[in-house]
Amino acid sequence: MSSRSQPRSLSEAATDLIHHPYEAPGGFRSVQPGVFKASTVVFEDTAALRSREWKDKSGYTYGLHGTPTTFVLEERLATLEGGLQTLLAPSGLAAIALVGMALLKAGDELLLPDNVYGPSRDFARHELAQWGIVTVFYDPLDAASLASALSPRTKLVWLEAAGSVTLEFPDLGGLLRVLREHPDVVVALDNTWGAGLAFNPFELGVVAPAVRGDTRGVDISVHALTKYPSGGGDVLMGAVLTRDEGLHLRLKLTHMRLGLGVGLNDVELLLRGLPSMALRYAAHDASTRQIAAWLQGRPELARVLHPALPGSPGHAHWQAHCTAAAGLVSMVFDGGRFSSAQVDGFVDALRVFKIGYSWGGPLSLVMPYGLQGMRRFGALAGQGGTLVRLAIGLEDTGALIADLDQAFAALR
Repeated sequence: MSSRSQPRSLSEAATDLIHHPYEAPGGFRSVQPGVFKASTVVFEDTAALRSREWKDKSGYTYGLHGTPTTFVLEERLATLEGGLQTLLAPSGLAAIALVGMALLKAGDELLLPDNVYGPSRDFARHELAQWGIVTVFYDPLDAASLASALSPRTKLVWLEAAGSVTLEFPDLGGLLRVLREHPDVVVALDNTWGAGLAFNPFELGVVAPAVRGDTRGVDISVHALTKYPSGGGDVLMGAVLTRDEGLHLRLKLTHMRLGLGVGLNDVELLLRGLPSMALRYAAHDASTRQIAAWLQGRPELARVLHPALPGSPGHAHWQAHCTAAAGLVSMVFDGGRFSSAQVDGFVDALRVFKIGYSWGGPLSLVMPYGLQGMRRFGALAGQGGTLVRLAIGLEDTGALIADLDQAFAALR
C-alpha cells in the first residue's frame, strides 16, 4: 500500500489501477480450470512478439488464437473423441461450414449422405453451389451407392451417424473401405449423435488398404458441442477434430482468416459439463431405449426409428460399431389414418415434452417433420405422412411415457 501527500487526479487513479503491480501467487488449483479472457495478449518484449507461435499452441498471441481456457477444452475434446487436434467454432454448423470452406474450391465435388443434417445440405446447395462446387448425394446404407457417386473431382465426403431425423445408421465399414481406395478424398463425419462416446470416429476397426497409413477411421470429426457436451441447452459451439497435423493446419489457417472465435464464458460452461457427460449420455440412452420399445407397440405408428431396435434401418451397422445409442427416437405415423394436422394435434397435446429444436439437454423435446421429399433412398424414399422426432431428456421415463400415452389418446 502506498501513501500520497497530494490527492491523485482521476487520470492518475486510472493509471494506477490499469498498471497495478500486484500479481496473485501461483499454485492455485481447483476443480474447474480458470477462465482467461482476452482480445489483447501482452508481450514481454519485441523478441517475444516476434518469436511467439500460435499455430502449434506453444504461446499466446491474440484472443482469437487461443487462451489457456480454450486450450484446455480443445485438449479434453481431443481425448474424448480420439483425435489429436481440435478447433472450436461458434456452432456446430459453423464447424461444418469451416470444413467446406477450407477444403473445397471451384470445380470440386462434395458428396453428402441422403440423410445429412438439413442446414449442412442447405449450405452445400446455396453457398457452395454459388462458389462453383457441385454436391452429389449417396445412400449411406449402400457402399455401392457411394462408390458409383465418386469421381476424380470428389474432394470431400461427409458421413453422418446416425442420420439426421430419420436415424438410419450408415454402413461405416463399407463406406470407409470404398473411400480408402481414394486417398485424395478427405472423409469427414458429423459425430454429434455419437458424441465421442458411442464409438471412436478415428478408430473404427475397418480393415482397409494401407494407402492412408495407419488411419482406420475418418479424417475429420465434427461435433456440435451445443448438444451433449453442454448438456444444458444454453450454449452454442462446435468443434473440428483431426489426427493429421497437415490437415489440421489447413483447417486452422482458414479458421484464423475467417476470424472464428468462441465466448470464454461458454467455454467455461463446456468445461463444467464435460465431466458429467458420460453419465448423462448413458441416462439419455437408457430412457430412450425403454421409450422406443414402448412405442413399437403403438397401433398409431407405422414405424419406430432407433438404431438399437432390430428392424430399424442400419441396425446391423450400429451393432458392428456401437454399444450406446444416444437420446433420439423418431416415429412415423400411419399416413393413411392420420393427417399432418392430426399429428400436429398430438404434438400440441404433449405436456412434459416441449416443442423445440436441438437435443442433448435435460428437457425432453418434440419436433414434427413432413416426410414428403425428405429421402430419395431407402425405406422412406418417396413416402408421405408425418414423422415426429423425440429428444429424450433427463426426466423420469415413466412420466415421459405417460405424457406420450395421453397424447395418443387425444389423437384417437
